[in-house]
Amino acid sequence: MAEEKKYITSEDLKQHNKPGDLWISIQGKVYDVSEWVKRHPGGEVAIANVAGQDVTDAFIAYHPGTAWKNLDGLFTGYHLEDYAVSDVSKDYRRLAAEFSKLGLFDKKGHVAVSALVAVAVLFALVVYGVVCCDSLWAHLGAAVLLGFLWIQSAYVGHDSGHYQVMTTRGYNKLAQMLAGNCLTGISIAWWKWTHNAHHLAVNSLDYDPDLQHIPVFAVSTRLFKSIRSVFYGRNLDFDPVARFLVSYQHWTFYPVMCVARVNLYLQTFLLLFSPKRIVPDRALNIAGILVFWTWFPLLVACLPNWPERFAFVLTSFAVTSIQHVQFCLNHFPANVYLGPPRANDWFEKQTRGTVDISCPSWMDWFHGGLQFQLEHHLFPRLPRCQLRKVSPVVQDLCKKHNLPYRSYSFLEANVWTIKTLRAVAVQARDLANPVPKNLVWEAVHTHG
Repeated sequence: MAEEKKYITSEDLKQHNKPGDLWISIQGKVYDVSEWVKRHPGGEVAIANVAGQDVTDAFIAYHPGTAWKNLDGLFTGYHLEDYAVSDVSKDYRRLAAEFSKLGLFDKKGHVAVSALVAVAVLFALVVYGVVCCDSLWAHLGAAVLLGFLWIQSAYVGHDSGHYQVMTTRGYNKLAQMLAGNCLTGISIAWWKWTHNAHHLAVNSLDYDPDLQHIPVFAVSTRLFKSIRSVFYGRNLDFDPVARFLVSYQHWTFYPVMCVARVNLYLQTFLLLFSPKRIVPDRALNIAGILVFWTWFPLLVACLPNWPERFAFVLTSFAVTSIQHVQFCLNHFPANVYLGPPRANDWFEKQTRGTVDISCPSWMDWFHGGLQFQLEHHLFPRLPRCQLRKVSPVVQDLCKKHNLPYRSYSFLEANVWTIKTLRAVAVQARDLANPVPKNLVWEAVHTHG
């Protein structure tokens, strides 16, 4: 006789959301991932943030069909008694299944190889421009090319972090290390740690690290309450310094973006050399960034004087800021919320928290596929060469369920981002908002 099924309710499942006691539900079956989370390729944070819930849609989005077999050994024997699937989720799962049958997740084209060849050519031109040319303009031109090199390298690192762009997993990891750690100085381990959390909790003020830029930027007045970052495990203090900086954020946005890479370097070092955090392939990641911090200073040292060196570094950073700006355009003007992500509203959450950038197909290389931000968030394993093809289907589904589909030109997205920052800045200047007293602040702003 077949064994009688055992059931628990969603309320029972919610109790298992603490370290050492992490349960999730996938298609109504309950799994204990308390130990597996330590070996999870996507990191612990991704699972911890959605533990105690049904995570079917998120699991489908992030995992290939081969991952399902790993669930058998984690099954608790329980099923979810009140398991239900919304109409939106039904359509989303149907769409994911159709894309899989069409082989879209496997048809990667030659994007990765083309990008790596372009990066190699750019690197050669940068070295030639610095080492073999004496002209200041040649050196600045090399700096511009280096900026574009970093942009394209980041796209390769991003792609290889979401899906296998090379023929084997070993070559894929090599592509990650070369494109990320060695060429850009930004650790792929740091990227996975923050990026997976961002995808699952997109635009959650306290769970999404990509919106936690206090004291420099705030995209919502709710950040004025010094909320606690669950991701970083500390308070995002909105103190007088933060109030001052946020008050002018719509003016400082672009200048800050020009030096934003400095923060990424700092975040990489803080993670890789943190004794408290478990970092997969820590030694390999450290070796990769040591490669970067060997060739980049040596290249800069080849320039004839310090003014040119400073101009070279600043120019290369400024060019790369185009990419940093785009990342902000994709999310800053979108809806935000407080609290943990709810895994059972995957489609709805991604539509509310993303903004697409409309552009002609010949500009796809420039945006790295991330102009289709919603499509990428819904199907993060989908190769970038497929995103334009599935965009009309995603738009139709949004229209069917009365969900937002925002697509602006690059200029329009910049305007909306600055409007968002300005609206918050105006509120930050309002002295009626409680904040620890600062006499200098009040004296400077007494008359407006």
